[in-house]
Amino acid sequence: MKKPSLLSLALSAAIPLAAGLANPAQAITVNYGEALQKSIYFYEAQQSGNLPAWNRVPWRADSTVNDGADVGLDLSGGWYDAGDHVKFGLPMASAATLLAWGVIENPGAYSTSGQMVHIKNNLRFIADYFVAAHPQPNVLYGQVGNGGADHAWWGPAEVLETQGNGAANRPSYAITENCPGSDLAGETAAALAAISIVFETDDPAYSNLLKSHARDLHNFAMTYRGKYSDCITDARGFYNSWSGYQDELVWASAWLYKATGESSFYEDAVDEYQYLNNEGGSNLKSYTWTHVWDDKSYGSYVLMAQLAGPTTGQFQADAERWLDYWTTGFNGGRIPYTNGGLAQASQWGATRYAANTAFIALVYSDFLKTIDPNASRIQTYYNFAQDQIEYIMGDNPMGIPYQVGINPNGPKNPHHRTAHGSWSNNINDPVDNRHLLIGALVGGPGSGDSYVDDRTNYVANEVAVDYNAGFTSALARLYLDFGGNPIPESQFPPAETRDDEIFVEIRDKSSNNRQTDLSAKLQNRSAWPARSSDQLKFRYWVDLTEEMADGYTVSDVTVSVFYNQGATVSQLQAWGDPADNLYYTEVSFVGTLVQPGSWSHTQKEVQFRLELPSTSTSWDSSSDPSWDNYSSSFTKAPLVAVYDNDQLIWGQEPTPGCGAGTGINCVPTVAELSANTDFEMASIITLNGNDDDGYVASYQIAQQPTNGAVTITGSDAVYTPETGFFGTDTFTYQAIDDQGAVSEPAIVTVTVNEPIIPTVSIQSPADGASQVVDRNFQIQFLLSNADAIGVRVNGIEVASGVVGSSVQVQAPANTGAFSVELFTQDASGTDLGTSDSITLNAVANTAPVADFYTSEQYMTVGFNGGTSTDADGHNLTYSWDFGDNQTGTGQSVNHTYVLPGTYSVTLTVSDGQDSDSISKSVVVTQPPAGQTSCNINVEDIWSTGVVLKDIVVTNNGSTTTDWEVMIPVKDVNYVEQYWGAGVVTLEGDYIVARGTNLSPGATASYGFKARHNGNFSYEGCYDQPTLSARAAAASCTHTVTQNWSGGWNTNITITNTSGNTLEGWMVSWDYADSSTFRSGWSATYSGGGTGIGTATPVSWNHDLAPGESTTFGFTSDKASPGTTPPAMTVNGHICQ
Repeated sequence: MKKPSLLSLALSAAIPLAAGLANPAQAITVNYGEALQKSIYFYEAQQSGNLPAWNRVPWRADSTVNDGADVGLDLSGGWYDAGDHVKFGLPMASAATLLAWGVIENPGAYSTSGQMVHIKNNLRFIADYFVAAHPQPNVLYGQVGNGGADHAWWGPAEVLETQGNGAANRPSYAITENCPGSDLAGETAAALAAISIVFETDDPAYSNLLKSHARDLHNFAMTYRGKYSDCITDARGFYNSWSGYQDELVWASAWLYKATGESSFYEDAVDEYQYLNNEGGSNLKSYTWTHVWDDKSYGSYVLMAQLAGPTTGQFQADAERWLDYWTTGFNGGRIPYTNGGLAQASQWGATRYAANTAFIALVYSDFLKTIDPNASRIQTYYNFAQDQIEYIMGDNPMGIPYQVGINPNGPKNPHHRTAHGSWSNNINDPVDNRHLLIGALVGGPGSGDSYVDDRTNYVANEVAVDYNAGFTSALARLYLDFGGNPIPESQFPPAETRDDEIFVEIRDKSSNNRQTDLSAKLQNRSAWPARSSDQLKFRYWVDLTEEMADGYTVSDVTVSVFYNQGATVSQLQAWGDPADNLYYTEVSFVGTLVQPGSWSHTQKEVQFRLELPSTSTSWDSSSDPSWDNYSSSFTKAPLVAVYDNDQLIWGQEPTPGCGAGTGINCVPTVAELSANTDFEMASIITLNGNDDDGYVASYQIAQQPTNGAVTITGSDAVYTPETGFFGTDTFTYQAIDDQGAVSEPAIVTVTVNEPIIPTVSIQSPADGASQVVDRNFQIQFLLSNADAIGVRVNGIEVASGVVGSSVQVQAPANTGAFSVELFTQDASGTDLGTSDSITLNAVANTAPVADFYTSEQYMTVGFNGGTSTDADGHNLTYSWDFGDNQTGTGQSVNHTYVLPGTYSVTLTVSDGQDSDSISKSVVVTQPPAGQTSCNINVEDIWSTGVVLKDIVVTNNGSTTTDWEVMIPVKDVNYVEQYWGAGVVTLEGDYIVARGTNLSPGATASYGFKARHNGNFSYEGCYDQPTLSARAAAASCTHTVTQNWSGGWNTNITITNTSGNTLEGWMVSWDYADSSTFRSGWSATYSGGGTGIGTATPVSWNHDLAPGESTTFGFTSDKASPGTTPPAMTVNGHICQ
């Protein structure tokens, strides 16, 4: 009997059961070993492409093997998402990460239960797919198959590609630099990093391969930011990125740190963590949802707490706030619970959310033991997880488990096309699923605790790879405490009862004493596995003994066809011993594709008649071996024999057709073969023949190949390709048996591999291009089938052993034409004899031309030398003399003058060989006094809040004006309320009030209440010009570090050039178009989105000592490729 947990006792007191509930939750014993075994097994039912030899699902076979062909890649692997056949990358990668996390946390559970080999098989299978889907550092294929087209067809995966409908057209969708998806790239990086840890010990080379791809994907996600569903738009209707990509940036960084131990990844995780979504309008991280395919914030709380160790700080607080909300409640709220005890975050897939949360709660409970063994939350979170999993496994009012195949009373009809096994593109036909989708977790109760096992109700009966992920890992953890024996490998999976797959149905049309007149339907309802065939045929036998006794011969019987869907129908042919008078007509659909999937594909009808001459009444069908008293309705005809590729697969033959005492020699058969050989290399192929009543005595060539020759010795054929040939060649062969009978020929296909020729191809510069004398330049090249390249300039070798795709070369010291040759090398540096070369022109250097422009803002001047030019396109260096005995470097700089006046500023630019200078005069002025003034008259400050009121703004000018005043503050979380004139907002380290139409001499009064963390202070109240003058000693530089078609990265460095401590700063900008702020680092950001944005200090860079600098930055998304970054101001002064 199950011992009640603390949580379940609390729930029984707090949540009364519904009145009249027929089946209250019953105590159960969960076999966690079997549940774990079956949950892992589910993933093998979801495999796409060529199935590995270890796949254990008897009703699955190769499928969608051409995925990726549209983009020249093999994307045939991976997992089908749910009961459909689309491969969605984001939930697939999310599931893989959670599965790997379970192995990392509890490896002993998998080893002891015997499931380690199976979980590793499945993790390697999915990791291989992610590697294949990542052909370039900044390219990742995130979906295969169109969601709408796929969902419009209901049939098994194995025959999808041959349906000829929209579902068979499976486009491949990718994210790239030009259309990125940080969420997809980040989650895939996390998955590969996590899986790399699983293989780190027993296959370090494979682990390193996964880490390499994870690094590239992490860099892709961090550098090119965007939501994947904005680029793979077909995913929006199925797996839209609602939460954005910030959570995946943290998640991926944390997993890369866990996998590599490199601190830079931890720093990335910490930097990005602060931008995770908050709950509502609060400053608390989100806590009312959970870890799912879309949102990794919650798992990040726990993973970051683990990585941070005993002093987890915010990570621990965020994790516990979330888990409290799911258990005992937080701040008066709690996740909804059903009367039976299920934490029901959503009516769609509730078990998935509960299982994911249960697993991570177990991880955190175990972690909490290591840092605070006496914490009450350890048991609270553990009890919650155990209760949720036991609810799923049958401890619920319905008394049924929601894992398929764990108990006979569990779900049997999940929403899954291949498991259903329909042959007619009909979700309701057949009534019951033909396969048990063992191990799958169904969505479960949709409202309250009620559930109906109804395939058409996909809300309750959906299954998916992400449903089983956290569930599997939770089962593993609980197995360590409660055990349970998996089913022995020799007995798993259990055998299924099979129904008829390929068969014939017959009805009688108008048979009489002159004829047998039939309609026959050949049916392909295959499901173990579903399969297509264009080699089907059936035979119908007759016994002509009675007809021959009346003087007829076989030639008097005519076989006629009246309706035909692709068959060839033969006249009567003799069968077996001639004395038996047995004959058959063969109805052959060879060449016609018959497969499950729709009525037009699954069945083929033919109407045929066997008849004597019109005056005869001697036809007697009663003794015919295939006659079964057919009626006018179609019925199965097991007395007819069905063949696939000449092999009997259903029905029966009346007698052996040859051998076995019939006196008739069986003709031998041969199999089609394939072979592979290297360029200009012979191949030995073992021929494959069979003879049922004797033996194969010899083989012979029926037709020689077109591009080679074949000789036969015994059962070995030696194929020798022609000199210079590569590609595909074929020949046919036959077997001869001991009685001299010769088989039908079979084809042997030989693939001769393309010769491996080392090649190098120069991509840039172009032939004939100019290079400055004595200067270094880059040559870009493509290399294949070689280890490295060497370089010759004018025939003299200048480099060797160069790997990669570029090499630096120095132009000659004299002007004129010169040649550059790249030649291939092996690992030892030997010249492999192939090369590529170009001729370039060495030209004299052209000196640069200096120029600059300024932007004055009172005492601070921005200087920008970007208008300087260099005709040769060389990178320039910039040196500044500001005319006040101060200097600077860089294309764009700010300089703050101490005194007003006119200064002569000189810029010198250099291209490394020549230089140029230009001087301009700059006028520096003091800032004007502000038009408005501001005074704070009443303050009330306590431990968590502050009220400032009777704040009076006065218009000291002579004209009516709109007004804006700013109060520099520290440690404020948010403005709770405000009153009086204007609108009050918190913008970084400033509480800003704005109003309109203040007349000369008039005043406006306002106040506000704000919340803080205990260290509140403020510095006064200022209008913008006064604040600018006050902080004029703050200067900054603004550098665009990356600029691509979709956005840019900006770094801003602020320097205190005064002699006093700079207490706080604010940088602001205004997007001129609809460009948007995406994310930033090392500052606090407000405004967001389009329009005006601001950045203010975080705690560690709030105060700057004289001469001290701080750097922060952010990423923006461009409104259009030509958009330029906006101007920046620091405390009102222009930032260059």
